[in-house]
Amino acid sequence: MDLEQTITFLEQHGMRKVKLSGVDLDGILRGKYVSLDKFTSAAKNGFGFCDVIFGWDCQDVTYDFPTFTGWHTGYPDTLARVDLSTFRMIPWEPGTAWFLCDFWHDRETPLPVCPRNLLKRVNAEAEGMGFRAKASVEYEFWIFRETPHTLEEKGYRNLVPLSPGSFGYSVLRASENARLVHDLMDACTALDIGLEGIHTETGPGVYEAAIAVQDVVEAADRASLFKHLVKEVASRYECVATFMARWSPQQAGSSGHAHQSLWDAAGEHNCFADAAGERGVSATLRHYLAGLVALMPEVMPLVCPTINSFKRTVPGYWAPTSATWGWENRTAALRVIPGPTPSATRIEHRLAGADANPYLALAAGLACGLHGIREQLEPPPPITGNAYESDACPLPRSLEEATAAFRSSAAARNLFGESFVDHFAGSRDWEVREFRKAVTDWELRRYFETI
Repeated sequence: MDLEQTITFLEQHGMRKVKLSGVDLDGILRGKYVSLDKFTSAAKNGFGFCDVIFGWDCQDVTYDFPTFTGWHTGYPDTLARVDLSTFRMIPWEPGTAWFLCDFWHDRETPLPVCPRNLLKRVNAEAEGMGFRAKASVEYEFWIFRETPHTLEEKGYRNLVPLSPGSFGYSVLRASENARLVHDLMDACTALDIGLEGIHTETGPGVYEAAIAVQDVVEAADRASLFKHLVKEVASRYECVATFMARWSPQQAGSSGHAHQSLWDAAGEHNCFADAAGERGVSATLRHYLAGLVALMPEVMPLVCPTINSFKRTVPGYWAPTSATWGWENRTAALRVIPGPTPSATRIEHRLAGADANPYLALAAGLACGLHGIREQLEPPPPITGNAYESDACPLPRSLEEATAAFRSSAAARNLFGESFVDHFAGSRDWEVREFRKAVTDWELRRYFETI
């Protein structure tokens, strides 16, 4: 619908309030409620939104490095522009509609540090090459019978999980919590998330959910909204959900695996499939795969963006530790899935954790894959058996190491732009410096009395 049709629809359906939101560097939805009159004006002309959301961290602490915004600029407004195609109605908030926004310098210049803008730009490059990029994301997340207040009171220790013990794929556990699970599924249906399935994973209170394949920008939108919905629905049951990469040293981490493929412009033919190719995959897939392998160590902060991300990428915990690929091999970083049908042929990027910003994770995969196609790269031999035993192309082991590789990568600067690389690398360095100030429980237990 165009703007006039959208306004008419909102009025006819009694919509009097509109939720507007956009995503920051860390993948957090930031936004506000506005009146219908304000929305009408905002949708026509854009509206001012303080650019501090790209100048602070996930705890609202402002960065201390020179960037495009800060105390030196006075934190002015940037231009937020409503994407009418993202329209959704919120049944549990009567009379309320929801739209996503992008951020611009002005009406002619997209803000280069806006993650949704970055994905749109990379997707436009795919379209310029004759491809229609598609993706889907699957998430693992943990639910606790806690509230934000009890988390603080307990110091994030001795938390009560939604269910005890490990019981993966348990019909019983999911049925015991059917109200919450059904509420989440119904909310996803209402907001057109395309949730294909949800089940318990191995661990106390952990679930895995798979979102249906979509065009890549829509896939990121739905992934972002899904993470928000899980937390919102959990709060109705006095629960808290976490998408941390790894919340406990005793438990495995949480993945945010991204499945990706390229189709023809009409979306009718999967360009990754070729009946004449090895195992039914095409040369296009092979070159795309080679780009992912070649640049994975250089773009790792886009899929592993926090200090905690690297507590997941350790041997034996279902997260890759090297830039490897394999046929249907879940120990490799890239799992090539020939698929039972040509339409199902795809690559699963297994490095991304649940903590990754979906716009940046999908932009990283698509940009690196397109690079492989442009340069006609060939992948190394596939991994067979246990990839953790391989010494091939080890990945950075810390956010500090990964950020240094990202900042110095000529390929990253070419793919994502100087402004984005400098700003995002600076934000990851900030995370490292903040962590260095921390005194952890491990240090207290190890040194307090004995040293």
